[in-house]
Amino acid sequence: MISLDYFLVPAGLFVLGIYHIWLFITVLHNPIRTVIGLNAYTREQWVFSLMTDPLKNGVLIVQTLRNNIMASTLLSTAAITLCSVIVVFVSSESSFDSTVSVNSVYYNYTPSLSSIKYLCIMLCFLVAFLCNIQSTRYYAHVSFLGTVPTWKDKTGFIDYVAATLNRGYYFWALGLRAFYLSVPLFLWVFGPIPMFVSCCVMAVVLYFLDTTSIFAQLVHSHLNEEEAKTDDVEAISQSLSNSGRENFQLRDPLLTRSG
Repeated sequence: MISLDYFLVPAGLFVLGIYHIWLFITVLHNPIRTVIGLNAYTREQWVFSLMTDPLKNGVLIVQTLRNNIMASTLLSTAAITLCSVIVVFVSSESSFDSTVSVNSVYYNYTPSLSSIKYLCIMLCFLVAFLCNIQSTRYYAHVSFLGTVPTWKDKTGFIDYVAATLNRGYYFWALGLRAFYLSVPLFLWVFGPIPMFVSCCVMAVVLYFLDTTSIFAQLVHSHLNEEEAKTDDVEAISQSLSNSGRENFQLRDPLLTRSG
């Protein structure tokens, strides 16, 4: 049975690792195909639309960020609570082989496979706790930065606020991935076969959760085309108005002379 642990457990982690490497490359090169990239673009547009008038939309910004902070706080609390429970459980079941001699007492401790399993689960929850804490930190920064009225119509500052908001979401997503990874590690307690099967099933499920549908990609591309057309129309109308104003200034003296 230990030989299966040595083979199936690394194989299951390898499957999840390969999937997340593919997801990372896809987010970098084709973000519209993934939910992470599409949501990041949507958050940028949300920040730009609300920061055009921070005095009017400040309450909406703070309320939305408060909901995100509450979600991160809930996950971080659950993670540190589960870590404490695992520590108490492992410490109560740990056994030491002691050898008493004449002068001193020696404690020979050999960690068992079950202790290694619980340690891996605890590390997952610790990573989830730290990531959610960082997510709360970035959301708290955005709650101040997004309501500054002097940053109105300043694209560089608004880009910084949008990037800070996306960093908070990325840390929240990493914490959620740590929770997902804890499920196969929990099933590892019942054997390496359930752990390997759960890793394969989770990779398939995460693929459908992380990728966008063709309809969403078409809607996004259509919105980009409409936005480009709107910008072109505004530029053309502005150039026509400027040329019309120049023509009126040229014709006006002739009209006054003929009159």
